[in-house]
Amino acid sequence: MPRFALTLEFDGTPFQGLQRQKHGPSVQQSVEDAAQAVTGEQVTLHSAGRTDAGVHALAIRSHFDVDSALTPFRMMGALNAHMRPDPIAVTHCEIVPDDWHARFSCIGRSYVYRIANRRAPLTLEKNRAWLVPQALDHEAMHRAAQALVGRHDFTTFRSAHCQSRDPVKSLSRLDVERDGEHVLIHAAA
Repeated sequence: MPRFALTLEFDGTPFQGLQRQKHGPSVQQSVEDAAQAVTGEQVTLHSAGRTDAGVHALAIRSHFDVDSALTPFRMMGALNAHMRPDPIAVTHCEIVPDDWHARFSCIGRSYVYRIANRRAPLTLEKNRAWLVPQALDHEAMHRAAQALVGRHDFTTFRSAHCQSRDPVKSLSRLDVERDGEHVLIHAAA
């Protein structure tokens, strides 16, 4: 049975997160529903990670197994057509070996956090940046962030509902830079 690997991009504003939820829409549900509409089969979407409610993704790898003769190009087009008007797009689709897994074959994750550092309220960037009207010293933030780079126990930062077995994590990058009125935080693990 072919394993279709997808690269997903989505605006997380209307979703309760990537993972299927009991109460509210999820990205996983939208993709699985589209795949069922395209193939006639129920599929389970596996992803490299999860997102919280309202969090966006530029490129998250996912996969599902389905008995379909569709080419990856046709599968991508059909999924995108069936997910409208949800703000989700399959930007890449390919068939991968059966032992490839979106979560367990992942070798890294990267994140960008955007802070709009200005007094004016957000309009076009609403839901895409955090507004902080007070002046921020991005250089001091960068220096302080370097203390988190490396392997550390992040128990203090875990939510009470965290499902991860191990609070010890490795951050390979945590950079803070200014781009005009924006402060960008780049993290990689």
